[in-house]
Amino acid sequence: MNKRILIADDHFVVRAGAAAVLRSVYPNLTIDSAENYGHVKESLQNFRYDLILLDIDMPGTKYTEMISELKSIQKDLKILIFSAYDQNIALQYIRKGAEGYLNKLGTEDDIKNSVKTILETGYYYPPELIPFIINTNEGNGIKKLTTREYQVFELLAKGNGNLEISTLLGLQINTISTFKKRIFKKLNISNIVELVGIYKNIH
Repeated sequence: MNKRILIADDHFVVRAGAAAVLRSVYPNLTIDSAENYGHVKESLQNFRYDLILLDIDMPGTKYTEMISELKSIQKDLKILIFSAYDQNIALQYIRKGAEGYLNKLGTEDDIKNSVKTILETGYYYPPELIPFIINTNEGNGIKKLTTREYQVFELLAKGNGNLEISTLLGLQINTISTFKKRIFKKLNISNIVELVGIYKNIH
């Protein structure tokens, strides 16, 4: 796994422990660390990261505002919230655009699985968190979709990317991106996990 990740936490033991676990299974993984929010931003400005494990309580934190700020530095950055706070706090960050949540109190296998999953699929949410992520008012949103938007919605839910959908429907990839944005807005969602959850609830 030739990827580069940043572990951001103000506790050395946490940073070192997480890095050791990941290196034991992914020896080709490049792992950097940051002990405060200022260091996090500096690291992102100097290197491109595939993933950041982000503690939300480190010195200099801006809490949920960190998500948009970090993505403004690196647009395609994947953010895995790395915290001991409960699921209600985790949901606030996911709603702001974080791609996942990992509880610091989890096992070594949780760390390995979460990093592997988010790097391969683009997101990671513990099973117990998914029901809370799914929008419970999806019915009204689905009714707002046009016929073409629903086609795109269904293809996205079945695991197709923008390129595959553009080929299947004979549309430009930029057009598919526009449809995707409209669908997310109408369904009041911010990620594919929520979209898949809505699709499963209506089928």
